[in-house]
Amino acid sequence: MLYDIKLTISYDYERLADAGRHLLRLQPLNLDGEQRVVSSVLTVEPVPTERSDRFDFFGNPVVEVSFAGSHFDMSCSVRARVDRIQTPPSFDISTPISRIAEEANSVSSLAPNAPAHFLGESPRIALDPTMTAYARNNILPGMTTMEAVCSIGTALFNDMEFDPIATTADTPAAEAFERRRGVCQDFTHIMIACLRGISVPAGYVSGFLRTLPPENGPRLEGSDAMHAWVRAWCGKEFGWLEFDPTNAIVVGSDHIVVARGRDYSDVNPVNGAMRTSGDQTSSQAVDVIPLP
Repeated sequence: MLYDIKLTISYDYERLADAGRHLLRLQPLNLDGEQRVVSSVLTVEPVPTERSDRFDFFGNPVVEVSFAGSHFDMSCSVRARVDRIQTPPSFDISTPISRIAEEANSVSSLAPNAPAHFLGESPRIALDPTMTAYARNNILPGMTTMEAVCSIGTALFNDMEFDPIATTADTPAAEAFERRRGVCQDFTHIMIACLRGISVPAGYVSGFLRTLPPENGPRLEGSDAMHAWVRAWCGKEFGWLEFDPTNAIVVGSDHIVVARGRDYSDVNPVNGAMRTSGDQTSSQAVDVIPLP
């Protein structure tokens, strides 16, 4: 599926800001057999004093920018064309859930894609006995790891309510789980904690989701936002499965990957620091436009 993607993230500051430095993870990933980036351009306004492009440990494209001058606002815009070719798996050849811990621990690799990085706690994921018990209550003896991942993700979809004002970007997964409310970031962090609690390696994916226009109405330009979902390791033979707990679906060609990591701290779209005072406001607009 071929898409044109437009993203704009804007910040307005109450007072002048200066001496800012930011890391931007906003451009789609090139992924063999999954998605191909035809073109991608990231622009920043005002024009940064310094800019460098590189890749982080997990292979995500990172743009580092710094500002020496004063400014009242900043905006980051991405224009990209992406060919998303991944489809949901047709066959379940994943490891039985009863053996996934043993198999994950037998992988003697510290490569970025190795399950070892996604088993224990990470900056935004704490193993929690309540979430581990929830995960165990939603799997059955004899399940494969893929079946367990889908069962836990679907249970969260059924038991939680999407609520954009219930949490913030800093809300811990355990708190959102206790409330049973949150946004895609919360759904994703909770599911990761649940899976790691039962020894299934799991990570965080940020990206875009194609959405359909209102029935009998035009597509609303700029109405979308960045999305998040889970990546779970299902065994040596199967590899990784991506599941979207906010929508209870196995990820396919409607999801466009921007960055992968252990949790949100590894894929934060805009991260950094600056010298300023007072409040700031931000806005985000995303268009994911399918092409013939």
